Amino acid sequence: QVQLQESGPGLVKPSQTLSLTCTVSGGSITTSYYAWSWIRQPPGKGLEWMGAIAYDGSTYYSPSLKSRTSISRDTSKNQFSLQLSSVTPEDTAVYYCARDTGWGSWGYEYDYWGQGTQVTVSS
Repeated sequence: QVQLQESGPGLVKPSQTLSLTCTVSGGSITTSYYAWSWIRQPPGKGLEWMGAIAYDGSTYYSPSLKSRTSISRDTSKNQFSLQLSSVTPEDTAVYYCARDTGWGSWGYEYDYWGQGTQVTVSS
């Protein structure tokens, strides 16, 4: 059973960088052919895929967020991380990490999710 757990600050000031980490247990983030995605849900809105890091370390980003998003990993800790720069209140959302099963077309299919973490952008 794969388990994912998000961690990071719940409050970020505008213009700063949001940083979250997802710790994975029960499976390796280097296992072929999965990717590890970040997804968010702003209040009252639907899910938005932000990007993913694949089993081989390749990264993929949503075009709308690409200029502000960076996803990295630490294979020794079986963790992957999200950094979102220059945040505004519109980046307030519940942030999820998930295992992506859509090999070749990331961002549509997931089989395991973290519980989600609320991040509020406010001064």
